[in-house]
Amino acid sequence: MVELAGIIILGIIAQWVAWRFKLPAILPLILIGLFVGPISTLYTEGGQKIIEPIWNGDKGLFPGEGLYYFVSLAISIILFEGGLTLKRSEIRNVGPVITKLITLGSLVTFICAGVATHFIFGLSWQISFLFSALIIVTGPTVITPILRNIPLKNDISAVLKWEGILIDPIGALAAVLVYEFISVGEGQAYTLTAIIEFGKILLFGFTFGFTFAHALAFAIKKNFIPHYLLNVVSLSVVLLVFVQSDLFAHESGLLAVVVMGMVLGNMDLPNLKELLYFKESLSVLLISILFILLSANINIADLELIYNWKTALLFCVIVFFIRPLGVFLSAAGSNLKFNEKLFIGWVGPRGIVAAGIASLFGSKLIARGETGAEYITPLVFMIVLGTVLLNATTARLFAKMVGVFLNKSEGIVIIGASKVSRLIGEYLKNNDRHVVLIDNNQTNINKAKKLGLEAFSANIYSDSLADNIELNDVGYLMALTGNSDINKYAVNKFGNQFGENGSFRLVNADEMIDPENNPKEGLFSHTDDFVRLTETARSYPAIHEIEIKDQEHYDGLIEITKADGNIVPMFLKTKEGELKIISSFSKEFDDIEEGYQLVYLGKMLDVDTTVEASEKA
Repeated sequence: MVELAGIIILGIIAQWVAWRFKLPAILPLILIGLFVGPISTLYTEGGQKIIEPIWNGDKGLFPGEGLYYFVSLAISIILFEGGLTLKRSEIRNVGPVITKLITLGSLVTFICAGVATHFIFGLSWQISFLFSALIIVTGPTVITPILRNIPLKNDISAVLKWEGILIDPIGALAAVLVYEFISVGEGQAYTLTAIIEFGKILLFGFTFGFTFAHALAFAIKKNFIPHYLLNVVSLSVVLLVFVQSDLFAHESGLLAVVVMGMVLGNMDLPNLKELLYFKESLSVLLISILFILLSANINIADLELIYNWKTALLFCVIVFFIRPLGVFLSAAGSNLKFNEKLFIGWVGPRGIVAAGIASLFGSKLIARGETGAEYITPLVFMIVLGTVLLNATTARLFAKMVGVFLNKSEGIVIIGASKVSRLIGEYLKNNDRHVVLIDNNQTNINKAKKLGLEAFSANIYSDSLADNIELNDVGYLMALTGNSDINKYAVNKFGNQFGENGSFRLVNADEMIDPENNPKEGLFSHTDDFVRLTETARSYPAIHEIEIKDQEHYDGLIEITKADGNIVPMFLKTKEGELKIISSFSKEFDDIEEGYQLVYLGKMLDVDTTVEASEKA
């Protein structure tokens, strides 16, 4: 009981440490696991581990293969949650690159790492290629925390995110085929077995995943599942799909749950965001438990086995040669620039699937007396820990060195997806600005998506918004909801992260009446709140541009917009096409010259109005 509670408590502490210092959680989790596992044998009485994952006749949490069953089920939930986050809209520009990375890139890693391991450690070809199959994967649980803290182009983030999730079943499949090769033996028997296993994994993985995704979606849409049971029913269906698929074809369950998650994630499904929140929380808990258990399961003799120069050499070959080679071959002929390929080649941390399957296959082969099998688990953990440590500490610096770090984040996140927000979003998109609309009203989100806008449903009070890597190039925040409290909350909570170049909100009715109470972050004008904006958009649903002659002309136009309730100034467009957000402090621009344009919502200003503005100036 103490050990189980301790694992959960230590896991959550590690998660907090990771959040506090902006590190992938896997790093403190593995270190904790090593300290309560193999390292603890150096200073405890009797040389026993503080936490013994597998029952050894005296103590332990899981009997027999119970640990690996638990690991497999937990990984299925984690991969399903990852599949839910994969949106087709993210890969319009980089779909072919991702496809090549999980095929050609995997093949490069498999062959090159296998050859390197064989010649560096002198292991058999079978064991060497089992190791190389296991390190094909780049886990989403470790890539996502790294990307959250680096402002990058969406294409780069999408490539790394999709690769990390989709390549997990690929690596598992390759490991299964090599394991079968070792188990069955060489020759015709293996060839026939491999073909059959490969076909079965693809057939049952895709069939179960696709079928059960549509079945669950149908049940949710028809309200066959009560709201309070939605999360637990979904969880049970995920486990059912994984187990059933795995019974028909070993390791096809991983593919099945990823396919199921992807299908559900790209459906117009009510309550999907609640399902995501639940699975996200569950994944955090499971990851915390898994990494501590798997790390603690390593023995001190395993660590001593790989504590030499050969391990360092193999690590360098994998990180500095094999990973970049796979990326550059996969990205050849794509729209990615050289420096972007270089960065993707640098970021390749391994994760939970590699560690979990390595522990399973390594133990099985050791029990069978396979020569060199004792190297599998410690070598894989060395790659996992080493790549995570390297990428977590250097990814941001390396992004700056190669020039993919966005020093000036021009993206704009709009809180609220009402008609006004959609009009503004369309204008910004047409002017080549990355704009994202966020709302918890699914109807508004659907309307925004029909206009071709990037929008997603989210609760502004949830921390998951801050973790969204699709927002890592956002530098401006505009709170445009009808609720003044939500607007203030958004600016206060997310202003530092998403509004480093400026965070703004609409004034409320009280502030509009009292000009002296004009907030610094007031948006557009102190005479226009959400109601005025909505009425203007309903009567005149269009955004216009008008040429500005000079500073005085601009000041005169602003005065006219204050007097006319059907005109709302929004942006100042420079001669170079740069858009500057107008705040309620309209006099803040003092360098306006001929060629600039005033961008405004509402009734179109005519020539007479322009002349009037000039005369007032």
